[in-house]
Amino acid sequence: MPTPPLPLARRTLLATALAAPAALLLAPSALASPVATAVAASATPLGVDCVGPRVRGADLSFTLQLEAAGARWSADGRTAPVERLMHDAGANWMRLRVWVDPPAGYSTLHSAVVLARRAKRTGMKVLLDLHYSDFWADPAHQAIPAAWVGQSLPQLADTVRRYTRHALETLSEAGAPADMVQIGNEITSGMLWPSGQLYDGSADQNWPGFTTLLGAGIEGARTAEVSGRRPEVMVHIDRGGDNGGSRYFFDHVLAAGLDFDVIGQSYYPFWHGPLADLQSNLVDLAGRYGKDLVVAETAYPWTLANGDDLTNILNLLSQLPDATIWPPTPKGQLAYFTALRGVFGHVPGGHGLGFMSWEPEWIPGVGWTPGQGNPNDNLTLFDFHGRALPGLRAFAAGRVGHDD
Repeated sequence: MPTPPLPLARRTLLATALAAPAALLLAPSALASPVATAVAASATPLGVDCVGPRVRGADLSFTLQLEAAGARWSADGRTAPVERLMHDAGANWMRLRVWVDPPAGYSTLHSAVVLARRAKRTGMKVLLDLHYSDFWADPAHQAIPAAWVGQSLPQLADTVRRYTRHALETLSEAGAPADMVQIGNEITSGMLWPSGQLYDGSADQNWPGFTTLLGAGIEGARTAEVSGRRPEVMVHIDRGGDNGGSRYFFDHVLAAGLDFDVIGQSYYPFWHGPLADLQSNLVDLAGRYGKDLVVAETAYPWTLANGDDLTNILNLLSQLPDATIWPPTPKGQLAYFTALRGVFGHVPGGHGLGFMSWEPEWIPGVGWTPGQGNPNDNLTLFDFHGRALPGLRAFAAGRVGHDD
């Protein structure tokens, strides 16, 4: 099978957003397809009682930086820590990003410990997202941490193993053990480049190098000495709407004999296509591999307006494949998340665990990199002033309302 094409990565889009944001984004027709309409109709409708997916989470990694910058969040006129507002709405998981040595103030193991403690006090489970990089890791960027440069593959594997074990044990010792851990972030094209870079032009496309490092991370997670149950292990890629690419990746990972628990997918409609594509992909993957599935990242716009001076990555209606069903409005955003909830009910064997909203608290005030703005401020679940949007109701365990 030929090397699958790589999707546009978040960091690539962020870094060039000012120059030509529209040209860098997929721009399918905003006209809804019959299949998309069928998914919307079959998904749990607004206002209908339902149990809801078991995982209803949010990546809140920017929280400490935003608080330091003066951000505040509120719902129904009540100001509270954002994790409390999310949990009160029904969210039961917090995803936390960890970089090895990022720019000052950005996500570290220490900040993850602080937020994991807050999550546990609030009643939320924790997904630890280890990037194995000093800054953003995605399909187009998987830079090896500066402190690890120059290590041979066996040395690097040992570093990954020990680092993973240390991160999990650190959270456990702090009284906030992780319930799940990601071994890498969107590792569709490998990790820890060049040692673990896939599709490098070699005869075996470096699958042995990549799976050596991935396996080392998994081993570190399996052998960590933590309190309570060991965390489940997730392998996360960004192929939510691409069944062929998903099969290709996980067929190779499993052929290498690697043992993990959960398939994680990123799914952003404006990059990965209609919701119908996600549903058909998850249904197939559950039957093919018999593993649980989580949409580890997703987001949807509540407006096309911009909250700061940096051009948003999504600012055109044509970027939304199902815009006629779920327009970029507060109600449209809620309708999208409600339809997304319904997708997991179609995944066989109970393997559709649920979803994580990516950075729903990231209102203007903190840049994606030092000195820059926020290109995602219209993809949040709070408006530019931190007031909760109707979409927050999509985290409810039961009834999802539609009344405002």
